[in-house]
Amino acid sequence: MSMNFRKQRPEEPEINLIPFIDVLLVVLIFLMLSTTYSKFTELQITLPVANADKLRDRQNEIDVSVSADGRYTVNRKPVDGRSVDALTAELAAAAAGSTDKVVIVSADAAVAHQSVINVMDAARRANLAHLTFAAQASSDGGAR
Repeated sequence: MSMNFRKQRPEEPEINLIPFIDVLLVVLIFLMLSTTYSKFTELQITLPVANADKLRDRQNEIDVSVSADGRYTVNRKPVDGRSVDALTAELAAAAAGSTDKVVIVSADAAVAHQSVINVMDAARRANLAHLTFAAQASSDGGAR
């Protein structure tokens, strides 16, 4: 039996490109998603400005106010609790069986969106289809 004592040549190192390609694909997907969502930050929204000089018929209105911490009042009467059911009962009592009354929502600028949605849902449950939002006249007369 003969022994082979020759030195074996070291194998040439290979560069494996698969992990590199995986990382590049992940970075590419991240960049695609982040540039797609950046379009939504560019929206310019102009809020409505109301002309408060007109006299309104107060008998046909139900005024719902929403404070910054989410409390409700219906025609300046505080609503017990913050649930949609409690608000529906107050709106139905204020409507007194009439379905053609207009619900005017006066919400604080810092109020949660869900609180305003609750008012809309309660108005729908109380069969009050006419709903509008109060806006404040700006001091310079133009939209901000």
